[in-house]
Amino acid sequence: MRSRTAPRLALLSLALVVVAAVGFPAAAFPVEIEHKFGTTVIPREPQRVVTIGFSEQDPVLALGVKPVAVREWFGGWPYAVWPWARGHLGDATPQVLVMPYGELAFETIAALRPDLIVATHSGITEWEYQTLSRIAPTLAQPGEYPDFGVPWQEQTRLIGRAVGREALAEELIAGVEGKVAAARQAHPEFEGATVAWAHPAGQGQYWVVGPNTPPMRFLASLGLKLPPALAEIIGERDSGQISAEQLALLDVDVLIFQSGSEADRLALEGDPLLRQLRVAREGRVVHFTGTTDPLYGALSFSTVLSLPYAVDHLVPLLAAAIDGDPATVVDR
Repeated sequence: MRSRTAPRLALLSLALVVVAAVGFPAAAFPVEIEHKFGTTVIPREPQRVVTIGFSEQDPVLALGVKPVAVREWFGGWPYAVWPWARGHLGDATPQVLVMPYGELAFETIAALRPDLIVATHSGITEWEYQTLSRIAPTLAQPGEYPDFGVPWQEQTRLIGRAVGREALAEELIAGVEGKVAAARQAHPEFEGATVAWAHPAGQGQYWVVGPNTPPMRFLASLGLKLPPALAEIIGERDSGQISAEQLALLDVDVLIFQSGSEADRLALEGDPLLRQLRVAREGRVVHFTGTTDPLYGALSFSTVLSLPYAVDHLVPLLAAAIDGDPATVVDR
C-alpha cells in the first residue's frame, strides 16, 4: 500500500514546497486578529516565530516560515517535525520546547526573543495568554471553538494572516480539501458509516475521541460519523469515557484503537468482551501501537500537512474495513 501511495504524497509535498518558495506580495501590517482572549496586534511581518501549541509547526512550515522553536507533543521525531513536514523544514534547526500540558517555560520562551508566539492548539489559559503577550504578540485560538478543537482550515487561515501569507493559506487549504473530497467521492461506501476512535483508560474504562476534535472532523469530512449515543456521552469535550458495560457502543462499522505498546495491543485483541463485538469478529479494527507511528501522528495532528498523508495511508484501511467482506484483512 505505501509503495503505491508514497509517490502521490511526495508530489503533493513538492507542490506545497514550490508554492511556498514562490512567495506572495507582502501583506499590510500591522495585522489585528481577534481570538478567545481579545485582539492581538502584529506590528510587522514576523521573523522569529515560536509555536507553543502541539501541532502549529505544521501550518507554520507549510506557509514557508521556519520557526525558531517548536513544542514537542509526542513521537520524539527530530525537531518535533514528523515525516510529512520534514521537507518543509529544510536545514532549519528549531529549538524543541519540552513542556507538558499546563507547563509553560516562560523564561525559555522569552530568551528566544520571539516576535510572534503561535498558540492556536495549546489550551492556554487567560493568565498564560497575558503572560505570553508580555513577551511577544500571541495568537490564541478563536473563542467559538473548544480547546484543541479549532478546525485545521481555521488554524491555517489564522496563522496565514499572522505571518502575512493569507493567499498562500487559502491555496493550501483548497488543495487539501480537494484531496479529501476526491477520496470521499471515490468511496461512496463511507457515507453514513459509523466510526469510533478509542483507547484504554484503565480498570475496564475506555476513552473515546469526541466529534469536535480535528481527527474526528477529518473522518467526518470523508463521510463517516460518530454514533449519536457516543456523541451524547462525550458532549462538547474532546473525549469521554465509557465502561465495560457500555462496550457495545464501540460496535461500529470501523473501530480505530490505539494501544500504548505491543503488549497492550495483544491484551486488547484477547479481551473476551471486545472479541464479542461484531466489529472485532469481522476484523474491522484499525490498530495503532505506540506513539511513533506516522499514520497515528498524522491523524492526531490533523493539519494542513498531515492530512494528505492520512488520506493516502488511512483511506485504504477504512475501505478494507467497510467493504462488507469479513475475509478482507485490514492490514497495516
